[in-house]
Formats: sequence, structure tokens, C-alpha cells
Amino acid sequence: MKESITIIRTTSVKNEFGMHARPASRIAQIAESAQSGIWLHANSTRVDAASILDILTLCAVKGTEIGVEIENQKDMDVLDRLIDYFETGFGESQG
Repeated sequence: MKESITIIRTTSVKNEFGMHARPASRIAQIAESAQSGIWLHANSTRVDAASILDILTLCAVKGTEIGVEIENQKDMDVLDRLIDYFETGFGESQG
């Protein structure tokens, strides 16, 4: 029996440089640890969070609202890690 659900949490890009290649790579790495699909939503577009190229197509600049979607309750820890990564500005110095 599949534990199919959809949970979406919203955050935004806080990094001054937007969602460029380095954070896209880390996002994909985190998403790959999920048991089911993880998706990012921005500007009416939904992309696979485990794909660096898909993430970069969002062209997410500072302030862009991002939805992070999971399809399995067991991936709540992955969702939390992704939200934390966004909230901390991708760990990059802002100054």
C-alpha cells in the first residue's frame, strides 16, 4: 500500500545571488535522498527537485516564492532540510 500524499510548504529565495548552480546542486543532492518525488514550484512552473537543470530553469532570483512539494509522508525530513536550506540563504554569506 503506497503512502501517497501531497504536502507543500512555501519559502522564498533569500540569497542575494538567487538560486544559481551551487545551491541547485545541493538542492538536487538533498532531494535525491527522498523515497518519492520532490518538486519545486515557482512562477507557475513545477520541476523535479532532484534535477539541477530543472531547478535552474526556474530562474529564481532573490525574493522568488518557492513551493516545495513531497509525495510521501516518509520524506518529511527531506522537506524540512530543503526548507531550512532556503531559509538560511543557501549557507552563503550575504555581506
